[in-house]
Amino acid sequence: MTSLLPGSSASRTAPGGAARSGAPHRWPLALLSFLGGLAAALGPLLVCLALGVTGWFLTDAGAHGVPSDGMRVGALSWLMAHGSGVQVDGVAVTAVPLGITLVAGWALWRAARRVGEAVSQHGPDADAISDGERDWTVPLAGAFLALGYVVVVVLTVAVAGTAQSAPSTTGAVAWSVGLCLLVGLPALAVGSGRAAIWSSYLPPALVAAAGIARRLLVAWLVLSTLALLGALLVDVGTAANVMSQLHTGAGDVVVVTAVSLVLAPNAVAFAGSYLLGPGFTVGAGTLVAPSAVVLGPLPMFPLLAALPDNGTPPVWTTALVALPPVVAAVVAARAMRRTPTLRLDEGALRGCVGGALAGVGFTVLAALAGGAVGPGRMRDVSPLAGEVMVHSIVSFGLGGLVGGVAVTLWQRRALRDADAG
Repeated sequence: MTSLLPGSSASRTAPGGAARSGAPHRWPLALLSFLGGLAAALGPLLVCLALGVTGWFLTDAGAHGVPSDGMRVGALSWLMAHGSGVQVDGVAVTAVPLGITLVAGWALWRAARRVGEAVSQHGPDADAISDGERDWTVPLAGAFLALGYVVVVVLTVAVAGTAQSAPSTTGAVAWSVGLCLLVGLPALAVGSGRAAIWSSYLPPALVAAAGIARRLLVAWLVLSTLALLGALLVDVGTAANVMSQLHTGAGDVVVVTAVSLVLAPNAVAFAGSYLLGPGFTVGAGTLVAPSAVVLGPLPMFPLLAALPDNGTPPVWTTALVALPPVVAAVVAARAMRRTPTLRLDEGALRGCVGGALAGVGFTVLAALAGGAVGPGRMRDVSPLAGEVMVHSIVSFGLGGLVGGVAVTLWQRRALRDADAG
């Protein structure tokens, strides 16, 4: 970032745009970005391969199969986290293990940040950008970063995929490009210093609304996690009973626990959809919501112990729909106190837009959390994304509006009282 600041040594160039002789040697942007994409993809992939081999050994101490089978399972899990899906005994499994996806996104963010720092001296400096010169550093670096990431994905599909598993190359590539766009490009912009320059041209109200959206989304995910943990603690006996009926050994328990942790972000999205009101399905023809719980036969999996009992829920569960606007109002109020404004329309705009953006963000997460997990009824296990979108945007937007207006009015009154005093 400092290389883009006016007057910095890195931004000074000789006549004709050539760097001074004392400037450090710059590696080619394409090479740095491509290698960054390779590293971002290979890191989580190698971890999945190692965990696959470990799981293969823990299940039966290596009595069946070979280590390459465990590595293939790890590679397929990594591909599933990128939306490839797989076939298991002829049945499509399209659910995305978001735990692995989050790890992949974190690795991509770190790698892209470092690439951004390495290519920060490429392209025009801050003065030239201010004068209107086009800067293609971040888009070009993002393209080569995505290319390196996609190369690893395609090679993994070619090596680990079989006619029986049939992972989708198109789906994995599309997910990888989307991940590079949503995570890699912002990280490149931050690491190269361009984000600081570009954000200075944005309206302050929009920047404040984005901050409210980020805080609100984090707060809602934390609340959903607490709700999930509370439901599991209430029915911890059911989860233990499920494990006992599976007749698993110590190694199998470790594997089942690891799978549960990988799917924990999916479960958090389901819990958040439940708290919003629409709920989710656990099989075709089922519904889990504060207003009704209709369940059918379920597979033996410990996380499903968090599901409420079949039948009419208690009356108090209908009050859960008040949580989203209350949480949004509190988060918006706390954020507005840090960045106050005395304009009532701007305070309302910040809170309302921030809440709506958080609703859109959670809807995307809820839409990604579901999918087919088995044959028959289990082809429909997902939050009701369409209804979640409506409820989240309205609830969060209304709560943010109330919080923003309330804090703005309070600050205006405090200012009048101070002037009167």
